[in-house]
Amino acid sequence: MGEKSENQRFQLGTIGALCLSVISSVSIVICNKALISTLGFTFATTLTSWHLLVTFCSLHVALWLKMFEHKPFDPRAVMGFGILNGISIGLLNLSLGFNSVGFYQMTKLAIIPCTVLLETLFFLKKFSRSIQFSLGILLLGVGIATITDLQLNLLGSVLSLLAILTTCVAQIMTNSIQKKFKVSSTQLLYQSCPYQAITLFIFGPFLDGLLTNKNVFAFHYTPTVLVFIVLSCLISISVNFSTFLVIGKTSAVTYQVLGHLKTCLVLTFGYVLLRDPFSWRNILGILVAVVGMILYSYYCSAEGQQKAPDASAQHSQGNENDTDPLIVAEDGASILADGVVAKEPAWNSKKDVDA
Repeated sequence: MGEKSENQRFQLGTIGALCLSVISSVSIVICNKALISTLGFTFATTLTSWHLLVTFCSLHVALWLKMFEHKPFDPRAVMGFGILNGISIGLLNLSLGFNSVGFYQMTKLAIIPCTVLLETLFFLKKFSRSIQFSLGILLLGVGIATITDLQLNLLGSVLSLLAILTTCVAQIMTNSIQKKFKVSSTQLLYQSCPYQAITLFIFGPFLDGLLTNKNVFAFHYTPTVLVFIVLSCLISISVNFSTFLVIGKTSAVTYQVLGHLKTCLVLTFGYVLLRDPFSWRNILGILVAVVGMILYSYYCSAEGQQKAPDASAQHSQGNENDTDPLIVAEDGASILADGVVAKEPAWNSKKDVDA
């Protein structure tokens, strides 16, 4: 009975984490869309570094208020993890800047199969044919809805490949570090945030200058721009926390599936409220993607229930962490990118930002 009650609490916590991730991510996309596309603040990587600095400060206040316990562990693992996360965000932004919209969306889609491959090879994790089938349908749907062109270039392709690899490894590490060192998502985020923020704060202005031919320190900061920057930073606290929470409670693959749900919601929001152009391809793609998400949730749930009776309580808990279903049907760069790539890459140095 106690085990059943604990299982129910875990599932409710997982649902809450997924909902928080969706709501906060869609909210920050809306905010960043106004900030980057409308107000002309196109310095995405620098903005992400500010997000992480604000997140760290808020967590430091929470620690002072004893809302969570500081649990130090292997400092080399924390530093490596934090720097890798910062590098992956920078590479995603570079990929967006040097590639077409379609190729960038392909880069994001490739993260799921790459994550599955890495977990299969290095962690001996098994994904059933049903799970693979549902992920295939999901990727097909998102591809139909978002990919508009596939213009290739050597530099952009190399940057995309590096972005895929670093993002996959960073998200797998998020899950494995929490389990290996028995730390919560809050504890990991608190310790890794400074390294991520410093990495992006050092390289952010250079990357943004390379992509936009503008200087972040020479930008005219109007009161409206400052308000949206502060709002974006505040929402980012929830985004960063929910990212670590979701990956810790589920898996890197589930988090990527959730990311594509956010993409579909952003497209739908743009059509319903902002009257963005919407074609039959968008509608068909979103419907196919939703079918894939529902199938993924169903198969994960069914497989989790089949494994539970055959495992010990501790092992069963571990399996649930790995395969907990995505009940509802990427770190800073993906969230920032989703806010502006509906039409064209806003940070491409050869293009102007849409007003």
